[in-house]
Amino acid sequence: MIPQSCKTCDHVEDSTHWLQIEPLTSTVQGVTMFRHRTPKGSYECTVSGLRWLCERDVILKYHFRNWEPYSQLLKDMQYTQGGPLLDITMELGELEEVHLPHFVCLGTNPSLRNEMKILHVEEHGVSLEEVHEVTRFHAKVLHPKFSAISVILSYIFSWNVDVHCDVVLYMAVKRSTVISRLYLLLRNSSQKEAVQEREKNQVSQGYSEFLLPSPNGSLKLNSWFALKNPHSTSIYPEKIQLLPADTTPSCCQMIMGNTGVDIEMELIGDDERTVWKSVVSKDVYSKDYHPTGAVSGAGRPAESSLTGPPELRSVRAELAKRVSGPVLNGLLDGLLQHTVINQEEMESVKVIAERAEKARDIIDMVLRKGTESCSRMMNLLGELDPYLCSQLQINSVGVPT
Repeated sequence: MIPQSCKTCDHVEDSTHWLQIEPLTSTVQGVTMFRHRTPKGSYECTVSGLRWLCERDVILKYHFRNWEPYSQLLKDMQYTQGGPLLDITMELGELEEVHLPHFVCLGTNPSLRNEMKILHVEEHGVSLEEVHEVTRFHAKVLHPKFSAISVILSYIFSWNVDVHCDVVLYMAVKRSTVISRLYLLLRNSSQKEAVQEREKNQVSQGYSEFLLPSPNGSLKLNSWFALKNPHSTSIYPEKIQLLPADTTPSCCQMIMGNTGVDIEMELIGDDERTVWKSVVSKDVYSKDYHPTGAVSGAGRPAESSLTGPPELRSVRAELAKRVSGPVLNGLLDGLLQHTVINQEEMESVKVIAERAEKARDIIDMVLRKGTESCSRMMNLLGELDPYLCSQLQINSVGVPT
């Protein structure tokens, strides 16, 4: 459920007569679809925050659209996004009211509600509609006609507007290292979907998702924030910017030793003021952070769960034991050059100090990527250490170009 707390605007009016319900979900061509069937009443979706009022049975279906294709169009119209872009279809009946979620905080500038409009994106173009009423987290539309629809805000205010935010953490625990990526997102579920899509491969490698407590007040859009952790050995980049973008969400990667201490995090604004802080207990990340499926050791998949050529799997343990540090570094560079791994995967392995553990992580990472990726790694090993490959009977194989 979308957390709805903000001390900056806790005095702003909001309605409370909504029955919260979870949607039925399905995936169509990689897109998550949400569906509700409701009798007469007032409802709020626990996933998106969408609210609606109906006088009889209705069935509505919707999914999140990416804002990116419309970014330039919005700028040309002198507007910026004010909430998620929802593509809504009525399969049965019609709604008396729909209340679209927005992330603008009205606590310090209530007049911002006068700068909001409803954007309709249709096949033949776009149109604007007046908002009937703006409450603390929603914009109300009467007798709505649906297409892709969202709340937008006059562009002139977008560089100094207070917004509601969420914080999402992805974390993996290695034997000697804890690797985390922290995202600062607008309270906009389409951004969360973009992050989940971006992190999908990382989750299969032992990363788990945490929705951390939200900042207890609003933050300035387009502002910069530094992530601090007294136990970290590396944080990159040093600062992240809070941006209204779906495809380039703000993210800091943080690395610390797996020394059994709590993970203490805070975000500090350019004015040196702490705007958010949270702690992940050592008891949580040391026990609960495992990849989906069978695990053996901290954050490592069981060998039975690994795919890839049997000739590589059969020598996995011996290869990890005997391969040298310089060969591993050359292997990482080659895998990155051939796009078998990406930059984030490379960095997550580089920080592992123990050579055999680093080797196992590289091998397992590639084994999960399938036969072609394994073939590329075997060829690279043959170039970097032909003697070891001969000893282990790792033969170079043809790979599609």
